[in-house]
This record gives sequence, C-alpha cells and structure tokens, in this order.
Amino acid sequence: MTPKQLLDILSSLRSLSAENEVVEFKEAKNNYDFTKLGKYFSALSNEANLCGKPFAWLVFGVEDKKHSIVGSQFRPKRKDLDSLKGEIANKTTNRISFIEIYELQEPEGRVLMFQIPAAPKGIPVAFDGHYYARDGEELVPLNIEKIERIRAQSILEDWSAAI
Repeated sequence: MTPKQLLDILSSLRSLSAENEVVEFKEAKNNYDFTKLGKYFSALSNEANLCGKPFAWLVFGVEDKKHSIVGSQFRPKRKDLDSLKGEIANKTTNRISFIEIYELQEPEGRVLMFQIPAAPKGIPVAFDGHYYARDGEELVPLNIEKIERIRAQSILEDWSAAI
C-alpha cells in the first residue's frame, strides 16, 4: 500500500463519528499491554467477519474521542513490530496474525495501523483460548449468538452443490 493510500485510509477512519465494531483507536503513547492487544485482535477479526468486511483496523497514536493524532512510541524499532506478528500468531486460532502493520510518520507524531484479517468463514478467532467481540466501542466476550452465526457460515455454503 502506498503512503498516499495509507493517509487516505487514516483520514477516512479519523473522520468517523465514533469507533465501531471494526475500527479501534488507542493512544498507546509509550507502550500497550500485549494481552489487551491480542483481545482486540480477536474481537476486531470476529467483527470484521460478521460485518462482511475483509479486515478491521486497530490504530495506535490516535486519541479515541476526537480522533486527533497524539503519536505512539509502541515498539519503536521495525524489527520489534514485525516480531509482533509471530507473537500474536502463537496465541490465536490457526496462527492467524496481522495482514500488515503500517507505520506513518505524521507531523503530530508516529501512527501505527494494524490491519487485522476477518475471521475465516465458519471459524471464530480466539486469543489465548478465549473469543472476543465488540459491543459498540466496548471489548466483550464473544456471545454464543455471534459464535453460532460465524460457525453457521460453513454450513450455509455447500461447495459440493456448485458447478
């Protein structure tokens, strides 16, 4: 993805009136708890699936109410960011990890954009053995109704009936 495309995406995300099921902003000025990051990964992945989106976004360095850029020093070295992909994969269903982690240097500060893939059809994504979801802007356990909606996707599509 080009820097221009990333800036356009960041701009459109920041123009949202509030966070939603597939977009989460975190200041993460200096650091961020790995377990909480994993829970958001699971929640955003599951919600992207349920919303029919190919991916979701977790954005560090942006304040969550006014969406102003505050900058983030989370894992300042690129190699540490890249190692995060493997660390997340080690704790998720089927070793699913970020599509990509983008780093933008804005005048107001550094912004990290984590592109999170939608959960595969029929398979909810767990982090450390637990499934998570979003309820508006809140991080919550994935309820049984949502789990069943994801699981039913594998039954709904009968590939053997296709030509």
